[in-house]
Parts: sequence; structure tokens; C-alpha cells
Amino acid sequence: MSLKHESYPSSAAFDAINSSLQADDTERKDAVKKGNAIFAFKLKNKEGQEEGWHIDLKEKGAVGKGEAPEGKKADVTLSLSDEDFGKMVAGKTQAQRLFMSGKLKIKGDVMKATKMEPVLKKAQTKAKL
Repeated sequence: MSLKHESYPSSAAFDAINSSLQADDTERKDAVKKGNAIFAFKLKNKEGQEEGWHIDLKEKGAVGKGEAPEGKKADVTLSLSDEDFGKMVAGKTQAQRLFMSGKLKIKGDVMKATKMEPVLKKAQTKAKL
């Protein structure tokens, strides 16, 4: 099942992140150990619509649609534009820079948000945005 959404071009990155996590059992377990959180992403496209995805680095080490796995709650929610998410995953900008400029809003445990960067870096090589 693809996580890509036609109205959100950067959403293809969620497939890349998921395949990166699923490709190597040791890497996935390491990511879960380091992340120890459920990360929610709320992306807003050019039309002003919002859609959510999550990366579960608390239990499964998997990516899905919606803000959290069923019956669970996100530890941290990152809200940003589809365009900025694409730049962040492609390595063209940093989350910290987006946050400081007000383009990235973080709800929940801000320190956990910093643990997301290594996971996104691993996906950079696979994501073709």
C-alpha cells in the first residue's frame, strides 16, 4: 500500500522512509530505540488542504497514514507545508531552520522532534523528490 497522495508531491518520501525502515531489521530496531516516539506529520498543500502521516518509532518502526496508529497518540506533531517537507527530506533545508523561521510548527515533545532528523537522512537516498 502506497503512502503517496497525489495532492501532496512530497508524500512519496513516506514510502521511501517506510522502505528504508523495512529493508533492514537491525536498522529498524535501532531507529525505534533511538526515536522512541510516534511522530505525526501534518502537511498542507498549495490548495490549503491538510493531510496526516505518522512514523511509529515507538513499537513497530513503520510509517502510515493518519496522525497515529490506531488506538495510539503521537508524541510529537510536526506541521508544515508539503513543499517545505519535500525540501527537508531532500536535504535542501533543515528542520531547525524551518522551525526558527516559523514554517515548521511542533506540538508535543520538542526534544523528540530532534530525533527525527537521522531517519529522514536515511530516506534521502531513496526519495526522489
